[in-house]
Amino acid sequence: MSVCYNAGQPKSSARIVTKKYQHSDNLKDFLGPKHWPTWFAYGCIWTLAQLPFSWQMTIGKGLGIAMYHLARSRRHICEVNIALCFPELSAQEQKKLVRDTFISNGRGVMEIGLSWCRDPEDFRARVTVKGQEHLYKALAQGRGVLLVSAHFSTLEIAGSLLALHHQFSVTYRLHKNPLFDTLMKRGRQRHFEEVIERKEVRKAFRQLQRGKILWYAADQDYGPRHSVFAEFFGRPAASITATTTFASVNNSPVIFLAHYRTQNNQCYELIFSEPLTDYPTGDEQQDVLRINTLIEAAIRVAPDQYIWLHRRFKTRPAGLPDPYQRKSPANSDTSETSQ
Repeated sequence: MSVCYNAGQPKSSARIVTKKYQHSDNLKDFLGPKHWPTWFAYGCIWTLAQLPFSWQMTIGKGLGIAMYHLARSRRHICEVNIALCFPELSAQEQKKLVRDTFISNGRGVMEIGLSWCRDPEDFRARVTVKGQEHLYKALAQGRGVLLVSAHFSTLEIAGSLLALHHQFSVTYRLHKNPLFDTLMKRGRQRHFEEVIERKEVRKAFRQLQRGKILWYAADQDYGPRHSVFAEFFGRPAASITATTTFASVNNSPVIFLAHYRTQNNQCYELIFSEPLTDYPTGDEQQDVLRINTLIEAAIRVAPDQYIWLHRRFKTRPAGLPDPYQRKSPANSDTSETSQ
């Protein structure tokens, strides 16, 4: 990735150029016809965000059901993940969990609009925060706090609701659609102190060194380069080691944050854990496993609210097949799901 500045262009409007996509903070760069579908989608998100909250949750359910029937590749990924992680469930129970996951993700899409286009004060009465005393105590140490979380479908709305109580920065992954990336970044900048692209590691370090809160979702598979294999729901999963790196920079306390929809999807709950003791230990394998265990426990509280639509097990240890590879019935190998 490279950063290019046009002659006479201020650095604040820099364009980030990747191999295929050009990103810009200036919305005027996205007025061409190829960006109109994204503008239309964003217009729909903004318009729906103005509706009453209960309507949005109902629309989100309908959207999720439609996604369940239409997004076949994502449904396949979700089915594989749930079969791997919940082998104790019957086939019918797994199917229901897959459908419920899509419904939850549909509601999450509606919550993107609430987060990016509405004032979070409108929803203050809907949120309950537990364990804030742990965060206050950790902040008082002056070494920053690494707030570890996971990709639940409530991620966007939880961030904006948390911003009602605390200032913090977040890391994110650059989106391949440059206009969507800019809209996403702007939507998040309304609430967060800094929105840091995940490769800008020094920026993230500085937040902790200044005694600030850094929110980091530690549950996706970014490949083998910065990962170790650690158990996740009893399966080997490539798990990023960045949490140990961040925590080591300033000896920052690490707190886990769980966030859920509650009360029939009408309210939200944010739950802070106590700071992890003796973390990191210097043993990456054990440190990563500890984070995975926290994430797994949080998921089991409301498994349908986790984003099972990403390929959590795409990076495999040597000798294990790709679980997402579709197999013909004649050549089906169930060894992975029956471990």
